[in-house]
Amino acid sequence: MVASEIKSPLSFEQGTPGGCSSSSVHHRKQLSVFFIESDNRRLALGRGYTGGTTPVNIHGKPITNLSKTGGWVAAFFIFGNEMAERMAYFGLSVNMVAFMFYVMHRPFESSSNAVNNFLGISQASSVLGGFLADAYLGRYWTIAIFTTMYLVGLIGITLGASLKMFVPNQSNCGQLALLLGNCEAAKSWQMLYLYTVLYITGFGAAGIRPCVSSFGADQFDEKSKDYKTHLDRFFNFFYLSVTLGAIIAFTLVVYVQMELGWGMAFGTLATAMGISNALFFAGTPLYRHRLPGGSPLTRVAQVLVAAFRKRNADFTSSEYIGLYEVPGLKSAINGSRKIPHSDDFIWLDKAALQLKEDGLEPSPWKLCTVTQVEEVKILIRLIPIPACTIMLSLVLTEYLTLSVQQAYTLNTHIQHLKLPVTCMPVFPGLSIFLILSLYYSVFVPITRRITGNPHGASQLQRVGIGLAVSIISVAWAGLFENYRRHYAIQHGFEFNFLTQMPDLTAYWLLIQYCLIGIAEVFCIVGLLEFLYEEAPDAMKSIGSAYAALAGGLGCFAATILNNIVKAATRDSDGKSWLSQNINTGKFDCLYWLLTLLSFLNFCVFLWSAHRYKYRAVESEEDKSRALL
Repeated sequence: MVASEIKSPLSFEQGTPGGCSSSSVHHRKQLSVFFIESDNRRLALGRGYTGGTTPVNIHGKPITNLSKTGGWVAAFFIFGNEMAERMAYFGLSVNMVAFMFYVMHRPFESSSNAVNNFLGISQASSVLGGFLADAYLGRYWTIAIFTTMYLVGLIGITLGASLKMFVPNQSNCGQLALLLGNCEAAKSWQMLYLYTVLYITGFGAAGIRPCVSSFGADQFDEKSKDYKTHLDRFFNFFYLSVTLGAIIAFTLVVYVQMELGWGMAFGTLATAMGISNALFFAGTPLYRHRLPGGSPLTRVAQVLVAAFRKRNADFTSSEYIGLYEVPGLKSAINGSRKIPHSDDFIWLDKAALQLKEDGLEPSPWKLCTVTQVEEVKILIRLIPIPACTIMLSLVLTEYLTLSVQQAYTLNTHIQHLKLPVTCMPVFPGLSIFLILSLYYSVFVPITRRITGNPHGASQLQRVGIGLAVSIISVAWAGLFENYRRHYAIQHGFEFNFLTQMPDLTAYWLLIQYCLIGIAEVFCIVGLLEFLYEEAPDAMKSIGSAYAALAGGLGCFAATILNNIVKAATRDSDGKSWLSQNINTGKFDCLYWLLTLLSFLNFCVFLWSAHRYKYRAVESEEDKSRALL
C-alpha cells in the first residue's frame, strides 16, 4: 500500500486543552495537523462519489447551465408548498381541539392532549423524513411522496367532518350538555377513523418539514459571491411564507368554519394543499437537486462501532499508520465535500485510526474516513443549540391553549366587530409579518453598527435574541393573568369562566402574542439557517429535522409539564393551577414557572453558544495546496 501524507488546513499552532501530559499533547497536535490518505479507494455504499455538492437535474445528471435552473424563481414554487402545509398545520391545530370537543364530544382536556400529541408526533417524526431524503430518495421525491400523503389525510378529515356517519348524534347537545358530559359520545370506530386520517396528515407533514427549507436553499449557487446574502434572505422569506399560511389559517379558515361549517373549513385546507401540490410539481424542470449520500444512520453506526472496536488502540502504537481518508479532492460520501479534521471528541478519531492489521481492503465497520468521523462530530456538536429551543416550543404550545382559555373570559370586540376567540393566535403571525417586513430596512442597519456583522447579527445571536424576548413575553403573560384572575374574582365572575368580562379587553393579550411572535422569528429563522449551514453536506435534511424535532419535543414537554403541575398542585377539593375553571385556577403561577425555566434555558444556551465551534470547510484551493 502506498500512502501519502496530507497536510490539514488546521493551523499547526492550534491549542490543546490544559492538564495533558507533553506526550499526549504532542500526539493530539499530530492528529489535528496530519492525516493519511490511502490509495485504496473505498466507495460509499458502492455508489462512487460526486464532485462536492454539484447540483444535478431530476435524472441525477450534472446541470451544465445553472442559469436556467434554481434561483428565486424555483424557490417561489417551494414557498407555495410550505405556505399551504403551514396553513393546514395551523388550521388543524387551532380547529381540531374545538372539533373534538363540540362535534366528537370528547372532554376538553383529552382533546387538547390528543392534538398536542398529534403536533408533537408530526414534528418529532420529521427525523424520519430527513433520513429518507438524505439516504435514499433525495429531497424532491421525499416532498413529492409526503405532500401527496398529506393531501390524502386532509381529504379524509374533510370527509369525516362532512358525512354524518363519521360523527356522533348532535341532537339535544347544547353548551350545558357539553359541559356536563351528557352528549352522545363518539363510537370507538369513529375516533379510530379520525385518529387514522389525522396521523396520516401528521406523517405527511413530518416528511415535508425537514426537506422544504433545505430543498429551497439548494436552489442557490454556493460558488456565487452573493450566496450568503441569498441564503439569509431565503430563510427570512421562507418563514414569511410560513407566517402567511398561519395568518390565513387563523382568519379565513376560522371564518369559513363559523359561516359554512367544519366540512368546508377542512375542505379549504385540502383545496389549498391540492393547489400547492400542483404548483410544486409544475416547477419540477426548474429545480436543482442534490444526490442522496447513502444512509446517514449507517455511517453514524459505522463510526461508533469502529471507534468502540479500537477503543484500546493507542495513537503512539507502532501499529499506527495515520488517520484514514480517501485520496484526491473528493470525499467517499455521495454529495459531500471533505471535512477537515477537528480536535474535539477525540475518542471518535479511533474509528479512522488506520493500523497495519486493517489491511488493504478494510471493512467500513472497522475503519472509517476522517470525513465520516467528522460528520458524526458535527451532529453531536449541533445538538445543544436546537435543544435549547425546546423551551420556546413549549411556551408556544402552552399559548395555543392557555391564551385561548384566557380570551374566552375577555371582551374581544373591536368597536362593533366581535373577533372570534380562535382568531387570537393570528396576532403573533401579524407581528412576525411586520418584523420580517422591517428586518432589512430597520433591524439589520442598526445591529450592523453594533456587531459589525454585515447581516446585522449572526445566526446564534438571533437565536439568543429570540430566547431572550420569549422570557419577556411569558413574564408579561404571568403579570396580566394575575391581574385578570383577581379582576374576575373581585367583579363576581369567579365561577362564570365561560362568560366574557365586558370591561376587560382581550387585547391586553396582544402584548404577549406580539412578543412571542418576535421571539419566534428571530429564534426559528436563525436556527434554520444555522442548521443548514453547519450540517454536513450529505445530512442537510437531518440538520433541518433537528429544528422540527425540538418543536415536537416542546409539544410533548408541554403535556408532561401540565400533568406534573396538575398532580403537584391538586388540593383536597380537586382544584389545581390548571383547573378547568380558569378563574379559580392559577395560570399565572404556571406562567411564572415557565419564566423561570425559560431563564435557566437561556443561560444554558449562552454557555452552549459560547462553546460552539463552527465547522471548517475546505475550499478547493485549500485542498489543492494540501496536496503540494
